[in-house]
Amino acid sequence: MADAPLSFAINPALDPARLAPQFIGRGRVHVPEFLVPPAAEQVHRYLAQSAEWSLVLHDGANVREATPEQRRNADEIWEREMAAFAYARAREGFEFLYEHRRVADDPRERAADASPVARFVDFLNSPVFLEFARRLTGQSDIARADAQATRYRPGDFLTQHDDFDKTGRKLRRAAYVFNLTPRWQPDWGGQLQFIGPDGHVAEAWVPRFNALNVFAVPQPHSVSIVAPFAVGARYSVTGWLLAN
Repeated sequence: MADAPLSFAINPALDPARLAPQFIGRGRVHVPEFLVPPAAEQVHRYLAQSAEWSLVLHDGANVREATPEQRRNADEIWEREMAAFAYARAREGFEFLYEHRRVADDPRERAADASPVARFVDFLNSPVFLEFARRLTGQSDIARADAQATRYRPGDFLTQHDDFDKTGRKLRRAAYVFNLTPRWQPDWGGQLQFIGPDGHVAEAWVPRFNALNVFAVPQPHSVSIVAPFAVGARYSVTGWLLAN
């Protein structure tokens, strides 16, 4: 059976005014059951069954990307060498290793992308969602959201960082993660971790399906490594809520 046309709507039971004190008081908020079904299921199905993924890591200065085409023409040894490079760098400081699916920032370019994830990012840039985000965070100048889809397989990770905007433009008002993993256990890793001033994990969130996590930036956080025995992959759409 073909999927019904995508229609995104925020769960009407969610009141951003009631959630806002959590964000303002703690700098972060977990919002379960964010979308009205079945749109989240359709986006997940696309990511799990149809999306083509780049493999990305950080080389110390720039993001290094293995595109889907490059990966099709390479052997497994090449990707194992990329992973070994990322693991070695992670011992010393900031590093990541995961798969991503780019979504265009330019709405005209995004319109040419017929995928469900592109339509979801359209929704994130709609007046309905942006007003929800403004009321949730208290940031009245949020004007847009950028996005990428991510897939973390066993062995993938994102080490501690704070999302500080090094461009000098200071447009980042908050970060968000929309979780699209239907089944996940805490023991499998892949948790969004917030690091306290003492270096301990102050709080960690398991990637629950159809949950939206929003947090103020800069704020130290990481994604714990996905365990080798995890069943399946950790899917999300993530980015920043930005002022113009």
